[in-house]
Amino acid sequence: MRIFAAAAAAALGWSVLAAATPVLADDIDLSTWTCRQFISASKDDVGVILAWLDGYYKDEDDPPVIDTTKFVDNAKKLGDYCAAHPDIGLITATDKLFQKD
Repeated sequence: MRIFAAAAAAALGWSVLAAATPVLADDIDLSTWTCRQFISASKDDVGVILAWLDGYYKDEDDPPVIDTTKFVDNAKKLGDYCAAHPDIGLITATDKLFQKD
């Protein structure tokens, strides 16, 4: 009986852990994504992509600070650009919008 109880407890523990763990999506290869894919992506994927892009376009010496006003402005700018140019590559669009001189 103890073995059954221990096995049941272990199974319950694993099922709770599995339920609490978010489902991981496939890798997001931004070099192949288009604006259309970006604007139709899930809210979670868009958030991850925007956060990655924010860091990618910072200078090496920039402080590790997320300027939330600039972040939101850039997200809107990218969303507007992608809506107008859905077939352009996402990195091509972001290079055009955010590349530093």
